[in-house]
Amino acid sequence: MGFEKGSLSFRMFFASRDLDEKDVEKFAAQTLPPLNTLAEEEIHGWVAGRHLMDRNITEENAYLGGYLRLTLTQAKKAVPSSLLQAECAVEEMAVMEAEDKQYLNQQMRSEIKKQVKERLLPDMPPQLKGIDFVFDERSHMIYASATSEKQVDAFVLSLMQTTGCGAAAADPETIAERAEGIDTHNWGPSSFSDELEDGMVDGTAGREFLMWLWYSSEMRGGLEQVPDVGEIAYMVEGPLSFVMEGKGAHEITLKKGQPMLSAEARTALLSGKKLNKAKVQFVRGEEVWAFTFDADEFIFRSLKLPQTETFDRVGKFQERMVLLETFRQSFFHLYTEFIKERNSSKDWKETKAAMRKWVADRPATA
Repeated sequence: MGFEKGSLSFRMFFASRDLDEKDVEKFAAQTLPPLNTLAEEEIHGWVAGRHLMDRNITEENAYLGGYLRLTLTQAKKAVPSSLLQAECAVEEMAVMEAEDKQYLNQQMRSEIKKQVKERLLPDMPPQLKGIDFVFDERSHMIYASATSEKQVDAFVLSLMQTTGCGAAAADPETIAERAEGIDTHNWGPSSFSDELEDGMVDGTAGREFLMWLWYSSEMRGGLEQVPDVGEIAYMVEGPLSFVMEGKGAHEITLKKGQPMLSAEARTALLSGKKLNKAKVQFVRGEEVWAFTFDADEFIFRSLKLPQTETFDRVGKFQERMVLLETFRQSFFHLYTEFIKERNSSKDWKETKAAMRKWVADRPATA
């Protein structure tokens, strides 16, 4: 499940404290209720990481390769919309025929829908969804597959209620504050177009970071020496998503051809739009980390880790977690370098001028 194989889509969280063996008992006390208790309301609870109904949480199966790894399972019953519509149509036609009516008012149709749903729901199979998480005690980080706002709220609340441990999302503002004590809310927006002044654009720290990363990869060599990791190369690739709040087209996505060199990309940049999503690669020697990056929320989607060398389940998981930690260190280092440069008035003035020239001089294929 989750972090054991395949590509990863996840967010990172700062744990307010370490999670240890004592917390396993707390998770075990809040396991997923039996599915035969499931009615119309959703039920949720913790399970071990082997499958979505692994309700027997013990210290032995809560850990894999030394990492605490559990899943918050959500279970509910729902009537498929196509079945619900068909059954409602049958009931409505029967009522109209019995009462000799040509149509039914909204109140009657709503009542029929409610009755049909209540009749069908008990026979519906439960639908299961899981939010996987891994806690790395060395970095005190939580990696969780909660990517939507609803999933994040459910995970953070359940973790706090179960263990008393808080989880602060590692977003642009939180990382800046924790790494350098910098409040990014004090930054005014920066325009990277000669055609627009700073006050005429919007922007977030995440979007400016992605723009800086793109610029640095093309104009500064795209190489960085990361402590405890070594030298990594980084590059930004398409598909590219540009956004700017205000009048006109707020967001455009470029996929086909060579989006990096397209006339549409140059036009978007000159109009004040900034990257908010793009594919990014980190490379160290022959190792490649490729992922789609959501700069607004710092969500990583479809991260492909370098190939592992071990094949047994425990060893492979441990190696994947080491590779994930290498990725985190590299990402945090690049973002920290950005926020230090961004927070320096002198340095950022020079960088912004260079980025404006980079935008203005961009080649654009037809």
